[in-house]
Amino acid sequence: MNTSKSRRRVAAAASMAMLATTALAGCGGDSGGGTPTLTWYINPDVGNSDASKGGQATLAANCTNASGGKYKIKVELLPNSASDQRTQLLRRLAAGDSSMDLMSTDPAFVTEFAAAGYLAPVPESMQKNFTEDRVQSSIDASMYKGKLTSVPFWANTQLLWYKKSVAQKAGLDMSKPVTWDQVIDAAKKTKTNVGVQGKLYEGYAVWINALVAGGGGKIVEDPSATYENIKLGLDSDAGKKAASIINKVATSGVGGPAIGSSDETASLTLFQSPSGGFLVNWPYSYGAIQKAAPKVAEDVAAAVYPRTDASHDAAPPFGGIQLAVGKNSKHTDLAYQAAECITNEKNTTAYMVASGNPSSRKASYDSADVKKAFPNGIAAQIRTSLDKAVPRPLSPYWGDISGALQQQFSPPSKVTPNTPAEAQKFILDVLKGKALL
Repeated sequence: MNTSKSRRRVAAAASMAMLATTALAGCGGDSGGGTPTLTWYINPDVGNSDASKGGQATLAANCTNASGGKYKIKVELLPNSASDQRTQLLRRLAAGDSSMDLMSTDPAFVTEFAAAGYLAPVPESMQKNFTEDRVQSSIDASMYKGKLTSVPFWANTQLLWYKKSVAQKAGLDMSKPVTWDQVIDAAKKTKTNVGVQGKLYEGYAVWINALVAGGGGKIVEDPSATYENIKLGLDSDAGKKAASIINKVATSGVGGPAIGSSDETASLTLFQSPSGGFLVNWPYSYGAIQKAAPKVAEDVAAAVYPRTDASHDAAPPFGGIQLAVGKNSKHTDLAYQAAECITNEKNTTAYMVASGNPSSRKASYDSADVKKAFPNGIAAQIRTSLDKAVPRPLSPYWGDISGALQQQFSPPSKVTPNTPAEAQKFILDVLKGKALL
């Protein structure tokens, strides 16, 4: 694949990273002799850098102890936003930072890193272990050009959360698939809100992609194509239906008072309020509600993501985290051994219970602890949704595509039937260097 265009796009990031070469070099590696230290760049979770909370820092400590002195793992915390996580990792990778031993990476960006040649090959001898007992959507997100380029860690998917009292009042039968139009109408009827992510960030691109995919369409027709030959499917019936739903949520008032600045946290807060009725968000939401508003949690249930239209199955967003190893790591073999420990059944199951982030391992969903953490059939709903989940396009240009998509669809209240066509043209112009983000 011709990656010259992709490499030119990260040149600025690489230059910025090179200005901080000294700082980067100090972030990882060994102090000379002794037990090798692996640096694991983690996304924020329930524990952040605190190893006592059950998050990734806990797994780092567990696997350090289990290694028998082969290696030590220290964690470095990445920013909150997936977009900011991508930027930091990309800068370090482009600068050849040798501390990139392990990276918790959004699936949408693993492909970009792999296409640019920034990742260490996954050992052939470990690939069976890294794919067995994994949900298929997580395996698919770890592949690039038919090769495994990262390790499935946790597999995320959005659910439709609802208050049972609100659905009952609206006369909405949640035992059957529901459409976005039905959910919006139910919220209007009960004068409640629908929590969504409409802020100018990656979460908004997740929503747009789910709507397009749920209408039987694709934002990118062939994710493996080079930028010269890439074909987009936004300017389509599915794209127009997606635009109409976004506009309806935003202009009908059900999206809340600040849909244009709503992210996962803001939409969850809206749902927990007295005006909350429905919410699309990740599984961690249930644990957060239990902790912040236990009385509200008693009224909360979950269903499969809403359908874009009644004639197509829903396409729940696929997210989660893959573990990637940088090609310039001084300890790639040890890094993959650590990844094997981090992603074993015991650790991924315990991590799901503690963090609320679903395991990529099928066996985890049979665990009594998981069923207790996600009661009332929610664990089963997560597992079902993962089988239906659709990732964002696994294109090496997704970073640019996503940024352009967000711009053209913002603010949500200004989205029109013409927005998909305008966005498609702008994305193509950006990819071909005719327009700037």
